[in-house]
Amino acid sequence: MQDSQNGLAGWEGKGIVSALSAQPKSRRIVVKFGSGILTKPNGFGLDDEQFERLTYALSGLRNAGHEVVVVSSGAVAAGGMAFGMPQRPEDTATLQACAAVGQTRLMQRYEQYLGRHGLLVAQLLLTNEDFHQPTRRKHLQNTLERLLSFKNVVPIINENDSVATEELKVGDNDRLSAGVAQVVNAGLLILLTSVDGLLDSDGSLISELTEADHALRHVRAEKGAHSVGGMAGKIEAARVAGEAGIEVVIANGRRPEQLVELAAGAGRGTRLRIAMPVSLQ
Repeated sequence: MQDSQNGLAGWEGKGIVSALSAQPKSRRIVVKFGSGILTKPNGFGLDDEQFERLTYALSGLRNAGHEVVVVSSGAVAAGGMAFGMPQRPEDTATLQACAAVGQTRLMQRYEQYLGRHGLLVAQLLLTNEDFHQPTRRKHLQNTLERLLSFKNVVPIINENDSVATEELKVGDNDRLSAGVAQVVNAGLLILLTSVDGLLDSDGSLISELTEADHALRHVRAEKGAHSVGGMAGKIEAARVAGEAGIEVVIANGRRPEQLVELAAGAGRGTRLRIAMPVSLQ
């Protein structure tokens, strides 16, 4: 494994330093990492090189003065790796067992790689009740506000998959990230996935959308091997976030060096400002 400096040599030439110097006022940003960008392209396990790149990019956001909350998938994949499973299981009990074992491995990666940049990790595992029960929602909000007041802390949030039953589940981590963005009153939600953003019928990137119905016409049915929500889930997350006036960007998590640019309103991705209700049926 390359160390943090050698493994990321040359990133300055890709615009991080210049983007930092051109930043507008700091923002509160929620960044969601999907399983597809945290796992190895050809296997059911965590990709250490990706963790190195992603955490370096997160440190760039913090150095630019932004407050950052991460919503991270990957616990089931990490647990499956520990159990030697070749693919994602389908039954609930095995999924929850994988999540229970994998969550510790997932947080270990974040602690290891963010620690190289002087950042501490705070873990929060949530269920649906944390958003919809008023007292619990207020406690969640207070905890996150206090954590963000420490300039060297990055909250890492995941659904509590090891215990969540159907009535307690948020759904998928796209929806979870939109809920978190609302709770912390974020200015921007960045959904990192395995593609550059939403593509039109010709395969060209759509840079900006304001209508969910129009966005859904471009959604394709396929999902990655470790994905839950797919692109339709991201459009729904954008609608939920949009109801609170939060801008959403869908971008490629295999290009994490552009996180600072995305925060500044640039970079390559699809920007969504959606506030109108829409049915995904």
